[in-house]
Amino acid sequence: MAARAMREMPLGVPKLLVSTMASGDVSPYVGAKDVTLMYSVVDIAGVNRVSRRILGNAAAAVAGMATAPVAGGTDDRPLVAASMFGVTTPAVETARARLEELGYEVLVFHATGAGGRALEGLAGSGMLAGVLDLTTTELADDLVGGVLSAGADRLTAAGAHGVPQAVAPGALDMVNFGPRDTVPDRFEGRDLYVHNPAVTLMRTTTEEMAELGRRVAGKLRAARGPVALYLPRRGVSALDADGAAFRRPEADAACFAELAAGVAGSSVEVVDLDLHINDPEFARAMAERLDRMIKAQGGTA
Repeated sequence: MAARAMREMPLGVPKLLVSTMASGDVSPYVGAKDVTLMYSVVDIAGVNRVSRRILGNAAAAVAGMATAPVAGGTDDRPLVAASMFGVTTPAVETARARLEELGYEVLVFHATGAGGRALEGLAGSGMLAGVLDLTTTELADDLVGGVLSAGADRLTAAGAHGVPQAVAPGALDMVNFGPRDTVPDRFEGRDLYVHNPAVTLMRTTTEEMAELGRRVAGKLRAARGPVALYLPRRGVSALDADGAAFRRPEADAACFAELAAGVAGSSVEVVDLDLHINDPEFARAMAERLDRMIKAQGGTA
């Protein structure tokens, strides 16, 4: 109950919870907010020589957070959120550099499920001038059953709050699992790529890519703010480049066709480029278009 209340508080407000649950899976308590958890070691059943010390440390910690000066000075640059994965890092780094040149502060969120949820939470907070959602891969995990889903509401908050968005189908070519032996049996025979001992990737099929295109289009079509959708014809991730393990132009084409059809007749601008997603020209084009949308809506940089 306390954690739920804390998650409703603004980012930056000190939040500390002492709990017997803090040594397990704490994602239901923390969510996408800056909640600090401290393990109580013993149950909260009266004060004893152990709990007295732990509760005292907790009180001192939250008092210190409450009285500490705000770090970082006063940066009044408009905030832009960007989504990134290892296979889209070159694109996001290029876009971030260009946005910083244009006068923005860029917050990068790793598309690991928790990162996408955090981005969505910030997009609904009123703090963002725009979103560079270049890496929408968490939607593939949500569709197929991977381990990095950010939930069905991914790619909705910015649109619901009218925040300008530049969006790309970054890394929709893959679904994420843990070690190779943790991949569910139902996926045996699928196109798997062992990225490292802890991460196994699975290529999305043509049918899955088409469905992802429909889902993304539906979310963008519902947006209340300006949206520019960028399609990288030469691949959506580092593994979807010419000669790479996941290069399947026909699967990407199915996704792009559904994206274009799904937003036809709406205010969503579609920019179809004969570039790879990690080409610098692609990233700079997205960054500069987002800048123009922000300024047209009255934002400053």
